[in-house]
Amino acid sequence: MNIEELRTKIDKIDSDILNLLNERMDIVHEIGLIKSASNESVYRPEREKEIIERLSRLSDGKLKVESIKAIFQEVFAAARNIELPERISYLGPEGYLPINSIKSVFESVESKKTKYGIIPLENNQEGIVQETIDLLGVSNLKIISELPMSISFSFATRAKEINKIKKIYSKDIAFKQCKDFIENYFSDEVKCIPVNSTSAAVRYADKQEDSAAICSRFAAVQRGVPILYDKIEDSKDNHTRFIVLSGTENQVISKNDKTSILVNLSDGHGVLAEFLQEFHDAKINLTKLESRPAKKGTDFKYVFYIDFEGHFLNSNFQIILKRYIDNIKLLGSYPRMI
Repeated sequence: MNIEELRTKIDKIDSDILNLLNERMDIVHEIGLIKSASNESVYRPEREKEIIERLSRLSDGKLKVESIKAIFQEVFAAARNIELPERISYLGPEGYLPINSIKSVFESVESKKTKYGIIPLENNQEGIVQETIDLLGVSNLKIISELPMSISFSFATRAKEINKIKKIYSKDIAFKQCKDFIENYFSDEVKCIPVNSTSAAVRYADKQEDSAAICSRFAAVQRGVPILYDKIEDSKDNHTRFIVLSGTENQVISKNDKTSILVNLSDGHGVLAEFLQEFHDAKINLTKLESRPAKKGTDFKYVFYIDFEGHFLNSNFQIILKRYIDNIKLLGSYPRMI
């Protein structure tokens, strides 16, 4: 079979895929009408996870699990807009409703300008995003999903020559993730200027010919700013864990949940150890423990961010919650994606 015959077969398959996708969207629309009548949330991360896991088990061809996941996440996104269009704000480039700071994402969901918000929580190279933890501490919003994503940075500029660049704009954590590139290509005279997001950095680079942005490739392409270098991050295993915020908590228990809490304990010898022992005795596995300054008074007091396996409605955690009801702030339970 020659290449033209093979391409004809591909065209036929693509047409079949398109017809099946449209058929899927018709069914999705019907589900949306039912959900709308019962005021049920469109976004069901546990259902999406179940679909991807089922299809991954069924696949016996050349498609890898990550490819299946990427393809169907796009299908889910299109389906959500058909099911019931909902406004989503997030820190990043053009898309749903781009917001230029993490705080503004919180505010957009709290004020109900958007139903969901997507923000970064932690990076596997640089650790926790401190601003996110601090804002979770004062907000009533809940985490309903996590989205681990591979992160890659590009270097975009309108400068004709790299030695003409005097200023580089980016998010503070992006500078940390690309420090080797900056040190190798620029002297100390070049200013690294932190801004609220990498998409904001592109806007600055677009307006000033002696400036550049460390940003996502998508943000640079959308703005039309030429990309001088791609994949400039120090580590090729650079991943960021994003979380989805909502005004209502997720009370649906899936087969593999994760829960996030903030804990504020009283002073005293062994208080933290006793609290952690509660989880050990309840056979609850902790997956993350991070301290942050309490920012109250003049003493050096801390609050603790904790992730653990399981749902907050599970009986073993409910016992702990009742004992420490004044010390625990529930941030949300959601399907475990990592």
